[in-house]
Amino acid sequence: ALEMLEDVPAIDTLVVPIGGGGLISGMATVARASGRAIEVIGVQAELFPSMYNRLHGTTMDCAGDTLAEGIAVKQPGGLTAQVVEALVDDIVLVSERQLEEAVSLLVQIEKTVVEGAGAAGLAALLGHGDRFKGKTVGIVLCGGNIDTRLLANVLLRDLARSGRLARLRIRLQDRPGALFHVAKIFHEQAVNIIEVYHQRVFTTLPAKGLITDIECETRDRAHLDRLVEGLRDGGYEVSTVELA
Repeated sequence: ALEMLEDVPAIDTLVVPIGGGGLISGMATVARASGRAIEVIGVQAELFPSMYNRLHGTTMDCAGDTLAEGIAVKQPGGLTAQVVEALVDDIVLVSERQLEEAVSLLVQIEKTVVEGAGAAGLAALLGHGDRFKGKTVGIVLCGGNIDTRLLANVLLRDLARSGRLARLRIRLQDRPGALFHVAKIFHEQAVNIIEVYHQRVFTTLPAKGLITDIECETRDRAHLDRLVEGLRDGGYEVSTVELA
């Protein structure tokens, strides 16, 4: 907090991840000692709202598989909870999807690898944009301890949500050339096919029908939409396999 306020004196809001509460207690202490009107906002994952419960008198469960492992705390610290109650203005909650988006944006735009807990501040800005509109916000990137496989998964999921990576489920007739005609539409739309999955047995379709899942790369959501429209114009039943 001392370094941030020295580098950017115009900061009027600090957004800080909360686990046990030590980091935000120290930052809030500095903010209050600065002699300026600085709002201090804490951030917790929706799955582990322990300090939020304490501050707001709620009893939401603290459990689940959160990307923000570093702040997945069921019971806040006793001393730090008192400091938070006295000095912190508010606590906001962020979803797993917002945490994933924050991690991905930091890698893609800032070229900075940050763990889920460390990206919670940016996730708060993404999820509560109106809350911080017009403010000069300082966020803390408080850790980069993320497994490379998990990071890869987060990045791929972000590509899928943006439409740049997609899995399309298409109903075909089980006859020679069926896949060729579908692939021709992908070619016409300049879409790269990554993998193809045929399903003949475990389906509710008649014996001569099959479901094909095609994983593909597109430029953006609009490009994907044009592909889907082209497939439907070709007479195919098609749907996207969506992420949670």
